[in-house]
Amino acid sequence: MLKVLIFIVAGFLLYKLIMGDRKKKMDARQDRQEERVEAGEMVKDPICSTYVSTDSDIRVKEGDETLYFCSYECRDEYLRRKQSE
Repeated sequence: MLKVLIFIVAGFLLYKLIMGDRKKKMDARQDRQEERVEAGEMVKDPICSTYVSTDSDIRVKEGDETLYFCSYECRDEYLRRKQSE
């Protein structure tokens, strides 16, 4: 019975260790993304509101403004909406 209890406690501690590390990484990634948004390195996709890097190859230039998209589907949806206006 003691072995089972030790195994359960060890498993719980291992789980907390892994999940704690995962949460720290997710928080750090979110902080980096917020910094990039504030610096202007990331912009919002006009269709799905996902943040996209300004290095993205999926874009549409309208006059002086460049719109960036997270996927070709979002870009195509934007162009469809633009045509129907």
